[in-house]
Amino acid sequence: MIKRSKASISKCILHKVGNKFNATRNAFSEATIDFEELSYDLILPYLLRPFTSLSETFRFHHHANIELNEINSYSSQLLKDDSDFVEISKHIVMHLFEQSNSAQIKTGDVLICLFHDIQYEDYQTDAIGIFKIENKSHFFQTYLENGSYDIIAQQGISTKKVDKGALILNAADTEGKIVLSVDHNNYDAQYWIKNFLNVKYPDDSNEHTKNYIEMCREFSKEVMQPQFGGQEQSNFLAKTVDFFKEHEVANIETFKTDVFEKEDALELFEDFKKTYESDHNIVIRNQFDVSEIVLKKQKQKIKTEIKLDTNIQIKLDIDAPDASAEYLERGYDEEKKMHFYKVFFNEEG
Repeated sequence: MIKRSKASISKCILHKVGNKFNATRNAFSEATIDFEELSYDLILPYLLRPFTSLSETFRFHHHANIELNEINSYSSQLLKDDSDFVEISKHIVMHLFEQSNSAQIKTGDVLICLFHDIQYEDYQTDAIGIFKIENKSHFFQTYLENGSYDIIAQQGISTKKVDKGALILNAADTEGKIVLSVDHNNYDAQYWIKNFLNVKYPDDSNEHTKNYIEMCREFSKEVMQPQFGGQEQSNFLAKTVDFFKEHEVANIETFKTDVFEKEDALELFEDFKKTYESDHNIVIRNQFDVSEIVLKKQKQKIKTEIKLDTNIQIKLDIDAPDASAEYLERGYDEEKKMHFYKVFFNEEG
């Protein structure tokens, strides 16, 4: 999370990025933008506003050497000496262009800016901003001609929100530079975060909470639903969310005791955890602080619905983990040779 009350832009340039998949080309500017006052007053909050509510940060990553991460290298150069701002900004766009490996990657305008006096935590710092505008908005332009007013439709950049943006702060911890990122057109989760920026979550409560809940969600989909049915799957997810809501510190042994009633399901979970760690190259911690912000975000991704082949869906409340066991009963009708669910209630809502 940043504050922008004292922030300013000293340099900003606009380029256009193409898509090598469909043979559209890049187009480069040769000079930085000379803002007039009204444009400057509009663009500064437009670019920084998305980062004022972010709590999750990232750190640059590279499989061999962090110095080989392109955006880490380019941003470091600019923060140290901005005399080659125009040329380095072109390299950033060319690196972005190289990540367009499918037709769905959109072309667009790329703004690269050098910011000053951005407040992060309790200090002020410089930052490099990289923004991609993929969608243009229609607007009406009025004009006077021959004594009468007329209207034409034009396209331009909306001042509501940027499509994609990254803010690389001139601040670091033991894991590297602090990076913030937004992606409002998340049509390809790998394109911006992994391929272009190549960043990862830091080794903190945000990452540990995210990793564990995502593992539980995958376990529910790949193991619980096929082997135990939709009711048990939804019940497991609801109990998982309830556990993280009730504990500031997640202890995995406590989690297994609270969530699993069946020994065979617990054994499957422990086997799945080992495979998941290996497949995703991560280590699931046995104890970690719970991030409430990540929990809230992950909770929105969890769907507790039982979909039946008779075109009926039963939606369960993720915040009521005991409701499924208490008010939903599964059985088998010998006459119809079909499974059924019996739902108990007092009144219809």
